[in-house]
Amino acid sequence: MAFEGLSSKLQSTFKKLTGKGKLSEKDVKDAMREVRLALLEADVNFKVVRDLVRKIGDRAVGQEIMKSLTPGQQVIKIVNEELTELMGGTYSRITTADKPPTIIMMVGLQGAGKTTTAGKLGGHFKKEGKKPLLVACDIYRPAAIKQLQVVGDQLSIPVFDMGKEDPVRIAIQAVDHARNEGYDTVIIDTAGRLHINEELMNELTNIKGAVSPHEILLVVDAMTGQDAVNVAENFNESLGIDGVVLTKLDGDTRGGAALSVKAVTGKPIKFAGMGEKLTDLELFHPDRMASRILGMGDVLSLIEKAQANIDAEKALEFERKLRTQQFTFDDFLEQLQQLKNMGPLSDIVGMIPGMNPGKLGGLNLDDRQLVRTEAIIQSMTKEERFNPSIINASRRKRIARGSGTSIQDVNRLLKSFNEFRKMMKKMSGMEKSIKRGKFKFPF
Repeated sequence: MAFEGLSSKLQSTFKKLTGKGKLSEKDVKDAMREVRLALLEADVNFKVVRDLVRKIGDRAVGQEIMKSLTPGQQVIKIVNEELTELMGGTYSRITTADKPPTIIMMVGLQGAGKTTTAGKLGGHFKKEGKKPLLVACDIYRPAAIKQLQVVGDQLSIPVFDMGKEDPVRIAIQAVDHARNEGYDTVIIDTAGRLHINEELMNELTNIKGAVSPHEILLVVDAMTGQDAVNVAENFNESLGIDGVVLTKLDGDTRGGAALSVKAVTGKPIKFAGMGEKLTDLELFHPDRMASRILGMGDVLSLIEKAQANIDAEKALEFERKLRTQQFTFDDFLEQLQQLKNMGPLSDIVGMIPGMNPGKLGGLNLDDRQLVRTEAIIQSMTKEERFNPSIINASRRKRIARGSGTSIQDVNRLLKSFNEFRKMMKKMSGMEKSIKRGKFKFPF
């Protein structure tokens, strides 16, 4: 989970402040020292940390805090605003061409996930109703062209390639092809190197000069920490980039690169890779990310994920079955699979205000538990899923053996399922009583 370490430390620090009715200058200084340490441990650039803490400190000892009835919450508000500003303030949109096609050039070092990200970006534009074309200009890395073709096939997006031809010529021909065939978005996957060198930069500069891209997006691996920021700075100085795509942000619990890159390069983060699936690419909203870090949730992103991954009609049908006590393990399995499509459970919970990323009620959230639950249900017969009451001891043993779990796991799931049905029955009864005007509230 991105920012997990930083998030827990900051929330712990601010919890001490919110418990006080009045803050002294010493309280603020002590809190700022803890904030500084938390940011440095999260691998945020030390100059960025120094400037950020100074800004927060100056505002936190000013009149807006001293006159506030809830000074602790006011400090959190200031930190939220400064973190948002640090990461760019507002979402930075992709520049589009007045006359199609819009040309996007993907650059970066080898291993950052550039080719996969080019495909994810194509999928993003396709969802928006655009007609993207992927272009294979990496003629050096073995199987780079094939990889882009495989990604394109999975997303049903065409790939333009000319084998091992000159990359500049490939880019020019691809743009001409896009104009002739009506493609409105061209995404050029360029070659990378293990490190920045003159040969790489010359080729990228030549492609840039030949096709005049509307956007040059640098793909960097968030898990490399400060190296990612250094790479962004060097690419920007040598080539001139328009924005950054951070990959593997879901795997970086520190998140320092996301907090440093805009301040160091002046270029915004436009997208974040949050998983291995070709749909796991998010628009980078600084305000939403700051809220996640401070444990304030990200309801807007949660709603967007739900809208993109959950079938509204099926959800309404599921609600009807819950109310009428007709839902079965088949219905439960279907909802479970839709939940999995939204991404890691810890990330989803992290978007809920007040929830600690990775934890719920003191329990560690483990996506493997969802897999085990799925395996248990799939090991049941059709009759058992429809009517769980027939599952006796021998059936439980068979289900456990078929799902690779224990009898205790099967028992826990059956118990939880029955308790859930009882709860829904009570709620349904309360609803009917309220409608008849016979329900008495217990207070």
